[in-house]
Amino acid sequence: MHKVFYNKLVRDRIKEKIEEKGEACEIRTLTDDSEYEQELLKKVREEADELSRVRTRSDFLKEYADLMVVLDALTVHLEFSEADIRIALAENMEAKGGFQNRHFLQWSEDVHYESIETPPGIRNKEAS
Repeated sequence: MHKVFYNKLVRDRIKEKIEEKGEACEIRTLTDDSEYEQELLKKVREEADELSRVRTRSDFLKEYADLMVVLDALTVHLEFSEADIRIALAENMEAKGGFQNRHFLQWSEDVHYESIETPPGIRNKEAS
């Protein structure tokens, strides 16, 4: 049988689902809190990337739910309460606003900010 190496955090029922298909797998339990936290953060990126590629409403809901499960696990691990989350959301909205106006920033004269569009290691020439 051909082995596929994933080396990533997976959901609790994955082992069961693999074995139901008559296939084998190897699972280890992450006991180190720091490693678990890092793997959850990797999972946030993975799930957010998958969410960004959906094209249907039903796929959106599935991928949104996947991302929320990871975010919920991370907030439990970091011991944030629902009140902590609500306060952070309110403060964030107050400071930055939401997306109701659909503003799309094309350019800015802020020469000290490096956007995600700036290639790694390259600074805005005017900032140098």
